[in-house]
Amino acid sequence: MENFPVINMKNLNGDKRASTMDIIKDACENWGFFELVNHGIPHEMMDTVERLTKGHYKKCMEQRFKELVASKALEGVQAEITDMDWESTFFLRHLPVSNISQVPDLDDEYRTIMKEFAVRLEKLAEELLDLLCENLGLEKGYLKKAFYGSKGPNFGTKVSNYPPCPKPELIKGLRPHTDAGGVILLFQDDKVSGLQLLKGDQWVDVPPMKHSIVVNLGDQLEVITNGKYKSVLHRVIAQTDGNRMSLASFYNPGNDAVIYPAPALLEKEAEERKEVYPKFVFDDYMKLYAGLKFQAKEPRFELMKNVEANVTMGPIATA
Repeated sequence: MENFPVINMKNLNGDKRASTMDIIKDACENWGFFELVNHGIPHEMMDTVERLTKGHYKKCMEQRFKELVASKALEGVQAEITDMDWESTFFLRHLPVSNISQVPDLDDEYRTIMKEFAVRLEKLAEELLDLLCENLGLEKGYLKKAFYGSKGPNFGTKVSNYPPCPKPELIKGLRPHTDAGGVILLFQDDKVSGLQLLKGDQWVDVPPMKHSIVVNLGDQLEVITNGKYKSVLHRVIAQTDGNRMSLASFYNPGNDAVIYPAPALLEKEAEERKEVYPKFVFDDYMKLYAGLKFQAKEPRFELMKNVEANVTMGPIATA
């Protein structure tokens, strides 16, 4: 198996820019995942986020997980569990309106650093979208506008811990799925592994790397690129040792954004007669995804074609 793609963002400023853009292009077309180093988020900030996230889990979440999940999930179970995950999570919303001040049990230092971290991640996500535009031959800002809707993008962070599991063969940390949204930025534990993606017919480890940000593409980018870029199945394997931290930040379209293949890309593909992905309102897709997250994405796209006739184009979405 070839090496997992790692992008040194410093190389975008200089004579290695073209070769670095090629690595990003190959990663988007053939992996659906890549890992960023020298991404501009200060290492001290990441260290503080990690320290406070792990401290919050110990103080506020660990006992709850043991009582609600650990004590019941594997009791008397012989066959693999397919309807739940071995994870402890909570969700922070950043855009369009932050909920960080309302989330219970967070101390002030944690609230403050997560707000600062979210600002950095938002900037990085938008920088990445423009790099994808450049590789796709779309005008700068196209993807940001496509995601915008009337109130701007949805942006939030799923804060997860994957505690040690006594029987990892019986339950996944997180079952296989593709992500519904746009671009996902993951700050993961650099010591405890577990994240895997499906490449061809093989599950490949996403390597833990200190101070890196792992990026993966969601279903909406597959639609906008008409399948040129792919959202990829991934999962988390439960481990017998170590508690794995995962902060996945989802930069997604606004609820009323109309998502459809970019016309400029369809023009390039006209001679190939490729099947065209559907057009839909993002919120309609999310409602469908909620019940079908752990199933294949292709039937979701087919189902969205049935509602396509009712979609009207908004002025912003036609970027």
